[in-house]
Order: sequence, then C-alpha cells, then structure tokens
Amino acid sequence: MNNFTFHNPTRLLFGKGMIEKLSTAIPMVHRIMITFGGGSVKQNGVYDQVIKALKDRDYIEFWGIEPNPTIETLREAIQIAKGKQVDFLLAVGGGSVIDGTKLISAGIQYDGDPWELVQKGYYYHTVPMGTVLTLPATGSEMNSGAVISRKETQEKFPFYSNFPVFSILDPETTFSLPPYQVACGIADTFVHVMEQYMTTTDQSRLMDHWAESILSTLVEIAPKIKEDPRNYDLMADFMLSATMGLNGFIAMGVTQDWATHMIGHELTALHGLTHGATLAIVFPGTLRTLRKQKEGKILQYGERVWGINSGTTEERVSQAIEKTEQFFQSLGLSTRLSQEKIGDTTITEIENRFNERNAAFGEAKNVTGSVAREILESCK
Repeated sequence: MNNFTFHNPTRLLFGKGMIEKLSTAIPMVHRIMITFGGGSVKQNGVYDQVIKALKDRDYIEFWGIEPNPTIETLREAIQIAKGKQVDFLLAVGGGSVIDGTKLISAGIQYDGDPWELVQKGYYYHTVPMGTVLTLPATGSEMNSGAVISRKETQEKFPFYSNFPVFSILDPETTFSLPPYQVACGIADTFVHVMEQYMTTTDQSRLMDHWAESILSTLVEIAPKIKEDPRNYDLMADFMLSATMGLNGFIAMGVTQDWATHMIGHELTALHGLTHGATLAIVFPGTLRTLRKQKEGKILQYGERVWGINSGTTEERVSQAIEKTEQFFQSLGLSTRLSQEKIGDTTITEIENRFNERNAAFGEAKNVTGSVAREILESCK
C-alpha cells in the first residue's frame, strides 16, 4: 500500500425527512444563494421542503445550472452572488448542480475570469457550501472535485476546490427520477469504483474488498430498482453506493486509472452525451484494450463480482469484460459508439486533443492519444 493522507470533512445527513435539518445546518449569520437545475425539484417536493426549512432566512435563488455545467452559466451566478454579498451556497440537485456550485464558491472569491480557475485545475479560497442531493451518480456531494464545460470551445475539464460542509441525502428524493437518469447514475457509480479498483493486484486487500462490495451491491440492486424504483431501501443502497464510490474511502494507498473518464469527458463535450452514458461505452473498451496490463485485476474482479472461476486465463478475462458490457446493456444504455452515431471524426478529434495536451492517463500513465484511439476504435 502506498503512503497517503486522508481527510474528508463533509458531514453526511442521511435518511427520510432530513432536509428539515437545513434549519440548523446553516448558521443564521449567512447570506445564502440556493442553486438549482432545471426545475424538477419543484415537481418532486424537494423545493418546498428546502424553502420551508429556510423560512425567515436571508437567501436568493439561482436557477438553470445545466447538465454538464457550463462556465457561461456559472459566470452569471458568480456575478449575482458577488453583487448580493453571498457568503454561503446551497446546491440542490444532482452532481451537475453541485459541481457548478463548487466553481461558484471559488469564483466569488476570485477577481478574474473563473475559467482561469478551471484551466488551473484547482482553487481553495472559497465560500462554504452545502448540498441537498437529488440524483445519485457523481459522488460530488462528498468530495472536492467538479467537472466544468465551456460551450464556446466544446471543452470539459476537471476542477478541484473544497469539500461541501454538509450533504443531505434523502432516498425519497430519487423516487421521481426518470429510468434513464437512474441507469446513467448506476453506470457512473460503477465506473467511479472501477477507476480506483481496476489497476493492479496486491495493493490493499481492504480497498479491494470495499470496492468489490460496492460493485456487487450495484449488480444486485440494479435489476430490482428497474422493477421497483420507489423502493426506499433499494434507493438508499444506490444513493450511499454513489457517495461511497467517490469520497476517498476506497482510494487510500492505491493507484488509480481515470482514463475512461477523460475520454468520456471529450465525448460529452463534443456530443452532449450524459456522463454516465459515455462511461458505459468507453469502459468496456478500456478493458478490451488494456486487458494484458490489467489481467490480474480483471481475473480477481471476474471471480469476486461475477463468480467466474473456471476456464483458461484468456477465457476468464473475456468473460469478465463481456459481463461488464452486458451489465451496462441491462441498464438500457448504449455500449457502442455506433449506437450514438459517433464515428471516426470524433475519434480523431479526441486523439488530437490528447496529443495537444500531452495527455498520459491510467495507472501506468500510458493512455496517450494513440491508446485513446485504440480504446475508441474498440468501442465502434
């Protein structure tokens, strides 16, 4: 196991009716901006719960943070927040709203263009923020990361700031989610775990078993959620799996990959595909392309998650990759670029972008432009 420093300061408030805890979670002294997406929270009752909990508090609302939040929208929010002297942010929504709010929290404290912070990749002089999560997927409610897009240049980059002070997770807020969003959230969570797990063997028994427990939970509950999407216990497991999948608890002392995510970001930037949908396409291709490099871990994963324990090494590796792709297909997601009408032009553009940035992702830092092309070619 490698050396590491671990710290996660986010306080988790989990369960039915916990939104009412907002009344005490945010100190009275703060001037609050509440950030929202497109308005679904007004239909599922979350908005009313939030406003009731913040009755008689000093707050303003900002609406319209889109899926894959854009710098163009966030600049507007930052300008308003500065003008109103906002000193606390509350993100109410899914990962995109939370991601966008992380940049707002940094941009309020920055004098220049907030896109400069995205290009820098990090900024830790921020105003505090909390979250009310309504769509499990990104884990942004309990980590310091975000991903921000720029429409003008069709770019999408990761950005890091401070952790939310608290996050409220009520599984009942997920009951009205469309099936496609749930499917993408499950895929997103699954690949988040895989990016930290699917590297090399014998780094940490504990991290491996924790990661495998999340993967196995997702495999078990996914078909049940499809049948019963308003089941509290199922959605509670899903919600907590998404949070635990990317809050640092399974990453301590182990190498990580993230090549699939970097390729997926480009597909989103160029074609607008939902993040989880891009991962369902790219990740099986990553396994196919790097199967020799990841052979030991694929074998372990196949045995522990899918029960694959017979056949030759080649057969077992192939079965594990096939099971992974079939899992994404069972969610109703595309697993090939052709299904989304994405072809060679996009593959060349992504290869060029990787080359221009001297990108080298993966645990071995060998996913360069040419390897990204190989991965995408295998996803046709």
